[in-house]
Amino acid sequence: MNVSVLAGTVSSILFAVSYLPMLLKALRTRDLDSYSLGYLALSNVANAVHSVYVFSLPPGPIWLLHCFYAAASALLLIWFLQFHSVHNRPTAPATSRRNHHEHHPSN
Repeated sequence: MNVSVLAGTVSSILFAVSYLPMLLKALRTRDLDSYSLGYLALSNVANAVHSVYVFSLPPGPIWLLHCFYAAASALLLIWFLQFHSVHNRPTAPATSRRNHHEHHPSN
């Protein structure tokens, strides 16, 4: 194995492992409020477009890393869509602005 393949393999493993705490925390807490739908959607589109380039290369560590990133990005988007509506559901009905002013002590 030459040095560039070894470096590519090691860096791919390290990058993938660095994502695991973020993915595990998102799954455990179901709190993805620090992400935006736009970011996650664009990230998935970018991974799809980048796949054209990556899979034109000879098979190697970059394929594994890209597949991991694409899967992680897709998981985050799916979890965001699943958990965001559950996590941000209002616990009490919101009062209307007009109703709020009618009962305000200054009125």
